[in-house]
Amino acid sequence: MTTATNATTTTFADEIVQNVSRLESFARRLAGNRSLADDLVQETVLRALLHADQFRPGTNLLAWLTTILRNAYFNEKRRQRRIGPMDPVMLNSTPSVSDEQEWHLRMRDVNSRFTALPEAQREALVLVGANGFSYDHAAKVAGCAVGTMKSRVSRARTELQAMLDKDAAAPADDLHSADIAHLAA
Repeated sequence: MTTATNATTTTFADEIVQNVSRLESFARRLAGNRSLADDLVQETVLRALLHADQFRPGTNLLAWLTTILRNAYFNEKRRQRRIGPMDPVMLNSTPSVSDEQEWHLRMRDVNSRFTALPEAQREALVLVGANGFSYDHAAKVAGCAVGTMKSRVSRARTELQAMLDKDAAAPADDLHSADIAHLAA
């Protein structure tokens, strides 16, 4: 082969690498935890490379990779349920931030409310809202009907907005009492 041919020919591994940033974005939204998201992406790439023979050329590689990642996430969740819950004190302790970074607190509030949504609704919002997939494409990735996907997205948006509206009506002292207690200590 000539050098020009090598430059234009992409391997299956190269195509996977081109989709890693999208996988990372999807994994972070789905898992709500950067460390778990990184592990999921790594697991997805590994499984894709090991099972490359199962991919049908001409089909949507990103959808195939997203399905692998989604399955890895649900497998991890099942594994965590068997292990048992962590110490509640450890789960409730979150690092505090300064007053200058109120936007960070608000984003943390949105993220915590987002992770409180049921997994199916969270996945639907990530696929349609964050990744910009069409309802049809998102439904194929999630393995459900288009109407079901639309319903999940609608319910997730409504529930998330209701949770955030409820927080906005609460006094600020109640919302960030853990941060205020940490700063006072």
